[in-house]
Amino acid sequence: MLRLDRLVNVLGGYGARLCCAPASRAVELRSVAVHDPTDPHPATGDVFLSVGVDSAADAVRLARAARAAAVLVRGRPPLDEEALAGARDAGIAVLLVEPEVSWSQLAGVVYGLVVEGRQTDAGRGPTDLFALADALAAEVGSAVTIEDQMSRVLAYSGSQQAADPARLETILGRRVPEAMRRLFERGGVFAHLTTSDEPLFVEPSPEHGLRGRMVVAVRAGRELLGSIWVECERPLPEERRVVLVDGARAVALHLLRSRVGADLERQVESDLVIRLLEGTAEAPSLVSRLGLPGGRFRVIALQAHVAEERHAAILLAFERATTGFGWSRPGRSALFGNTLYTVLPCGGDPGPARDWLTSIASVLPRRVTVFAGVGGAADLGQLPASRQEADESLALRAARPGGDLAVVYDESWDGILLQRLRAAASAGRVPARGPVAELTRHDAEHGTRYIATLRAWLEEQGDPVAAGSRLGVHPNTVRYRLRRMGEITNLQLELPEKRLAMIIALAAGQDERS
Repeated sequence: MLRLDRLVNVLGGYGARLCCAPASRAVELRSVAVHDPTDPHPATGDVFLSVGVDSAADAVRLARAARAAAVLVRGRPPLDEEALAGARDAGIAVLLVEPEVSWSQLAGVVYGLVVEGRQTDAGRGPTDLFALADALAAEVGSAVTIEDQMSRVLAYSGSQQAADPARLETILGRRVPEAMRRLFERGGVFAHLTTSDEPLFVEPSPEHGLRGRMVVAVRAGRELLGSIWVECERPLPEERRVVLVDGARAVALHLLRSRVGADLERQVESDLVIRLLEGTAEAPSLVSRLGLPGGRFRVIALQAHVAEERHAAILLAFERATTGFGWSRPGRSALFGNTLYTVLPCGGDPGPARDWLTSIASVLPRRVTVFAGVGGAADLGQLPASRQEADESLALRAARPGGDLAVVYDESWDGILLQRLRAAASAGRVPARGPVAELTRHDAEHGTRYIATLRAWLEEQGDPVAAGSRLGVHPNTVRYRLRRMGEITNLQLELPEKRLAMIIALAAGQDERS
């Protein structure tokens, strides 16, 4: 826990001097407040930064309203006697900072010391969101849960002795149960969080195991980052509601700082993964930097969209895929265009890739549609090929309504080959003349069914009985049609290479009108 004496000593190195101090310099400092004239509900905190306040006396007055133990004022000595008298009367320490030191520098140092430097009795680390939950629970006198905007649990206070069933289920499941979410939605709780920064009391619901809650939004500007929930049977008194609102500001700051760090990590990771997928002689070094183990890998290509929010959905998938850095995740990911690519350690068995996709899809909102393709197993030098296979598997999956979450290249290489052939045909890379093309034109002009007959005969390996059964005609009809086709074009069905070429031409889609 940071004490006033420590704050004074550290800020002394930044040009701050102590002009007035309370009787004890062992005062504990737990929170920070910044002057904001646009905020209708001024923050309270142990250290008050009087940003934009010209008068030292006004700074002390505002610090007194914020219930601060110390106030930072920019200016040159000597300090105004009125300000000193007001500070002594309120027991507030006044630190005078040279004008050359910017508020941004001071804020960074103070927040680092006070907010990130505090530690709970449970011994949690200095930047742990759980520490904030513990500290807030101690101040409001009840259990606290911090959730993100999708009702996933980010942190919770330590004591669970008096927790109601709803809290225990939420913590164990790491998110608010669906039945509880529907209850809150019907009660207008989420609508309130979207539009208001005021704490809201949620009535008890014994049938849902809910004793009651106070909830407040955690917001940065207009963006809702999450919410803080306090377990209580009746509304909190005013002084604790103020503490809850101040706690929401501290959590918002923590989440913003975490987001900045995470975004930087994600960008670095994304750049390294893209270089791997494009192919480079530095692949072993890149894999080492990404913290991936040696061996074989598979590339996964994923697209996620909601009807009206295509890009928002893929960004959300990218966020979930890159949550938790280091060895806590099996793969490494990059966002390229509207596709999420993940390099996953995975050998001949595609099971781990399927499990990874299922885990990602399970944490996305139900309204999000997910398509994915899984490339074949690859050594480092084969990652670009696995990425192409993943792209083609993804395209094959997107073209199939329904079905599994992903198409795996190993299991669908034949469909991908046909897909490539159709692409070649549409690009004019398949001969426009030949038996298949000529019979297709004859069918269109004369209403015959020669292409369907040729396909059935080839796929039944030259058996006229099986081909006739497939077509619903007598085997002699198949034989007659084959003779007529031989009069129209040079089939040469006795040659294996001719039969293979016709199968490929048929598969490439030249028979779509038959």
